[in-house]
Amino acid sequence: MPKQIPWWLGGIFMSLLFFFSFSSIGANRPIGASTGMAYLSTMLFGLDVSHYTYVQEIETSGAWEALMLIGAFFGGLFMSVFVTKTFHISYIPTLWKERKNNSIKSRMIWSFIAGFLLVFGARLAGGCNAGHILSGGSQLALSGIVFAVVALGTGVITGRFFYKKKVKKNV
Repeated sequence: MPKQIPWWLGGIFMSLLFFFSFSSIGANRPIGASTGMAYLSTMLFGLDVSHYTYVQEIETSGAWEALMLIGAFFGGLFMSVFVTKTFHISYIPTLWKERKNNSIKSRMIWSFIAGFLLVFGARLAGGCNAGHILSGGSQLALSGIVFAVVALGTGVITGRFFYKKKVKKNV
């Protein structure tokens, strides 16, 4: 069984993250990811900031969120390699193999569709699920709590529908 950190230690780490994110000692900003992605793509594709008003609006917060996303990636990599020792590369998760198929192409197509819907929903909601749930929920904002309940509820319903058990036929 892989090594796990205790739930209370994870809670302390999350509390410290929120403290340094929201407080004037730290970033003095809410936590989110969608603005950071827009900022990173602007940099990667060399878009002229002066032509896009949205990019001008997110320049300050996007730079911070982009650094947070890079830190989250390397933090997760560090934890999986050195602490829990669970790092592995898998194109097809076990549950997908059990309930869907072994096709990498199918997995990539569905991943793209799901990612597109996630980004589309984030733009409709005016922010990403991380921003709404983590920032809003930790501040006990009604909108963050409502979003968390709806997002988690639809996730459970979608998961049950999408990953329904295969029926074995007796011949």
